[in-house]
Amino acid sequence: MAAPEHIYRVIFHSQGKVYEIYARKVADGGLLGFVQIESLTFGERTQVVVDPSEERLKSEFAGVKRTFIPMHAIIRIDEVEKEGAPKITDAEGKVTHFPMPFYGPGRGRD
Repeated sequence: MAAPEHIYRVIFHSQGKVYEIYARKVADGGLLGFVQIESLTFGERTQVVVDPSEERLKSEFAGVKRTFIPMHAIIRIDEVEKEGAPKITDAEGKVTHFPMPFYGPGRGRD
């Protein structure tokens, strides 16, 4: 019996927009402070109607094997039963970054 395929919905903000994408693999990755997202999925629609938001996402992530999203940009990650429509929406209201400590030269090393 084959292992079930996991599908994750990843919602994050970037440049004043909220992105909702679907992927088969999500991990903490090898870069400190980043979430690694692999195997992005886009619904293969046979409908005549084309969603411009989904088409924009397809072109933005075309040829991307894996992407690294800053941890503070992630809004939420859900494991879902089936894939939905990926989309980009305007961020409504105030989106606040998660507070992160800043350790620069001479700071926080007492």
